[in-house]
Amino acid sequence: MNGRRLGLRKRLALNIFSDLYRAKAAEHRLDTLFWECTLRCNLSCRHCGSDCRTEPAVPDMPLADFLRVLDEEVTPHVDPAEVLVVFSGGEVLLRDDLEEAGAEVARRGYAWGMVTNGMALTAARLRTLRDAGLATVSLSLDGFEAEHNYVRRNPRSYDRALDALRLIVREQGLTYDVVTCVTAPLVPQLEAFRDMLVAEGVRSWRLFTIFPAGRAAADATLRLGDADFRRLLDFIRRTRKEGRIAASYACEGFLGGYEAEVRDHFYQCAAGVSVASVRVDGAISGCTSIRADYHQGNIYTDSFWDVWEHRFEPFRNREWARRGACAECRMFRYCLGGGMHLRDGEGELLQCHYHRL
Repeated sequence: MNGRRLGLRKRLALNIFSDLYRAKAAEHRLDTLFWECTLRCNLSCRHCGSDCRTEPAVPDMPLADFLRVLDEEVTPHVDPAEVLVVFSGGEVLLRDDLEEAGAEVARRGYAWGMVTNGMALTAARLRTLRDAGLATVSLSLDGFEAEHNYVRRNPRSYDRALDALRLIVREQGLTYDVVTCVTAPLVPQLEAFRDMLVAEGVRSWRLFTIFPAGRAAADATLRLGDADFRRLLDFIRRTRKEGRIAASYACEGFLGGYEAEVRDHFYQCAAGVSVASVRVDGAISGCTSIRADYHQGNIYTDSFWDVWEHRFEPFRNREWARRGACAECRMFRYCLGGGMHLRDGEGELLQCHYHRL
């Protein structure tokens, strides 16, 4: 199969979807709010986009500051039951007040979740987090021991993440997924790794590829070649057809003939359309993967809701991205220039998934 080729039926479906996406962008109803609550981390991962460290230059955001944004800027305009608040980092479990933060968010009617590397998750900590209303968890597990520990740069990381996975899987009523950054050494082992996840009881699995930003910009060993990228997408498609685990490729970019075959939906970048984030320094952005060049304001100087309503035009109207490799591309209608996190400070595209196919 030519991964770039679109059949007539898929093209017609994409035309409909792209019209619906433009309507969604015009409406821009907020449904996910990330809070980057810390840049402290207990790992020093090779691919980190935030360049997190044990003692970061930017301190944790006080909980009271984030709650003020929720109370004064968000809650008056949304139904809290329809917005998910996700705590991210750094490593969120390093915050001693994480349970207090979760309980306060839940008390306001929001579901909340967290993204974690699992290093600090114990049975006791999971219990207190659940008591505070924890509803969702995304856990990073990047392959078997050698592959995972290489990416995470800690010899204990794999064992701790696997222990955390087993706690999460056994927890009744908790929505979760395993998130895997796929590197070249893992590609030949994808089937075996999938079978291990299935044996552990994992039901939902999200796979990423690493893009050239943050620490990964200087480490070519982390990025897949084009042939391995195709192998990964073919593997996800086969796995989805088998139906033993809900595997999906992340919202990285437009995938041509693989669209709707490796995800539950056609490609879309939700950043600034239905997803917003409050960064640890107060910056307001679309999602935490997007570089500082695309911050739209700051909670310490601006109204969050005013920014959400009126300053996200670069996210919602992507005609500015029709340049360089995108200028004459026939897929721009569907791709809109790729994920916002794949643009550099000058707006140039760092990586095009479609052309890799």
